[in-house]
Amino acid sequence: MNKYEGGECTPALSRRRVLQAGLAAAAASAIGHLTGNTAEPLPQAQTAVRSSGVRTVDIHAHYFPQGYLDLLAQEGRTAGNDDQRFTDAKLRIAEMDVQGVAVHALSLTASPTAPMVYWGGAGLSHNLAKAWNDGALAAHREYPERLFVLAALPMQFPDRAQEELNRVRGVPGVRGIYMGTNIGGKDLDDPLFEPIFARIEALDLPIFLHPLNTVGGERTQPFYLSNFIGNPVDSAIAAAHLIFGGVLDRHPRLTFCLPHAGGVLPILTGRWDHGWTVRPEVRHLPQAPSAYLRRFFYDTVSHSSRIMEFVISTVGADRVMIGSDYCFDMGLQQPVKFVEELSLTSAERDMIMGGTAAKLLKL
Repeated sequence: MNKYEGGECTPALSRRRVLQAGLAAAAASAIGHLTGNTAEPLPQAQTAVRSSGVRTVDIHAHYFPQGYLDLLAQEGRTAGNDDQRFTDAKLRIAEMDVQGVAVHALSLTASPTAPMVYWGGAGLSHNLAKAWNDGALAAHREYPERLFVLAALPMQFPDRAQEELNRVRGVPGVRGIYMGTNIGGKDLDDPLFEPIFARIEALDLPIFLHPLNTVGGERTQPFYLSNFIGNPVDSAIAAAHLIFGGVLDRHPRLTFCLPHAGGVLPILTGRWDHGWTVRPEVRHLPQAPSAYLRRFFYDTVSHSSRIMEFVISTVGADRVMIGSDYCFDMGLQQPVKFVEELSLTSAERDMIMGGTAAKLLKL
């Protein structure tokens, strides 16, 4: 298995499965000559457009362009995963069709050996961001209605980050920014990031956060706890710094998206609200911490219908979007089916399936 801090990729899509799905010839050419064995029941490609006209949008889908991987290799590092679905856009489109997903918002992922673009000096970090952004934009140009880009920035170097942001802003396909829950160990309320947040806010681009270098140390190394516990906790830590550190108050138009259904954030706000009434450390907030819940958007990677329905009831269906964590085994293999099985009104389901994401990403 190919391990990664955020999950493990499942085996690549089999030739027989693609044949059985009855996918388009373009998908077939990406995978090669297909076999004629149809002994198993035939899975059907799902419609990616709902009867209401809403296209299904997956906000949480990882991608490795070849140019980015080549630059890592030059630096003696690897992405920690060689699954073809990370790099092959045609294969990705084929699997999206099977899942019933119309759009992927492409984002970088990380590994212990290559934590996003935050591990090199100024020049290397900037070049890594350029390589990923340009590779993802090439995929967008190949599939301009199916693949869009959440751009990476060398956040630890504000001048470089703003230079890259200015380079990609307005480029067709770039619809948001992708960022770690911490940057080289610095939390997101660090003054270092203020000018970058101000520029992102001015450009009206959403920010999608993802856990990176999660807390826990040796205690979370066994049993894959760095993922099981570390990821959802790190999202809550990032949200706490954005709230208590005043980032959301200083930037009222800045939008953040949290993965993994917000992690443990939704169940902590009662405790935070109580602390706001009794602890001097957080009395500077102009309103209770729970009032900030709707400043975030949330994906659906919860793996529990009951938990997902709780999150939706807490933050509102209009703040939730489909996510899959493509293509890791800790993600949702059938993200559309997962939402279809939730107890929702048709209007709520349409928002989660793609209506909210279409507005946020300006699709």
